[in-house]
Amino acid sequence: MSDREPHKAPRLIAVANQKGGVGKTTTTINVAAGLAEFGYKVLLIDLDPQGNASTGLGIESSQRSKTTYDLLLEEAPIEALILPSSVRNVSVCPANADLASADIDLVSNEKRSFLLHDALHSKGALEMGMDFILIDCPPSLSLLTVNALVAAQSVLIPLQSEFFALEGLSQLMLTIRDIRKTANPSLRIEGVVITMADGRNRLSQQVEADARETLGDLVFATTIPRNVRVSEAPSYALPVLSYDPSSKGAEAYRRLTMEIVARHSNVQV
Repeated sequence: MSDREPHKAPRLIAVANQKGGVGKTTTTINVAAGLAEFGYKVLLIDLDPQGNASTGLGIESSQRSKTTYDLLLEEAPIEALILPSSVRNVSVCPANADLASADIDLVSNEKRSFLLHDALHSKGALEMGMDFILIDCPPSLSLLTVNALVAAQSVLIPLQSEFFALEGLSQLMLTIRDIRKTANPSLRIEGVVITMADGRNRLSQQVEADARETLGDLVFATTIPRNVRVSEAPSYALPVLSYDPSSKGAEAYRRLTMEIVARHSNVQV
């Protein structure tokens, strides 16, 4: 269970990879659900114009009259935007296609890279009593992702076990280094999680081996397997931990969540 104290500052984790199709949103949803299983109160910030994290947690399009777009434009405080999800103890600040124009709409704002940071460090945000805030980033290194990295304490990086996976990671690492130098010196890498792993596939095994050799302890011990239940769950607006709690995918995300919590030494499961 959580050792949460009232109004204690939440742990902010951005889930990022500029490459699409690596399981980023799926990982965000299921880590949120895993944390909730352990008794933590979780807020998921959907920062992807596709809004898949919102949909995957049961937020209908008709419910998204106010979204993270309004948050970034400073037209609404975060506490006015969050909605309950299909998972107990998980709330969502939803997204829709309006976010696609954020780079253009915010370009003239002098504090454009700090808008999410300021929103998540406001008095109202702290008083929501969240234990963890997870930020689902878009598959790009846009202003939206920069906002997430400036706001976050750490970055969780899903890495698909496919050819060129590590090469695609290099640009994100450079961006993280730049953010550390210019805006968020305490930003760290939460870890790299291998997704869509297939133990029967030699290429998948080689990618994992290369990642562990190159990145060392940054790579979580848990890998997320290719699993049909993980793929099916979003169509029911549920994380796989709720859709099929005993599936291999659910068990893997549960183990990953335990590893993440263990990396926050002052939190117990």
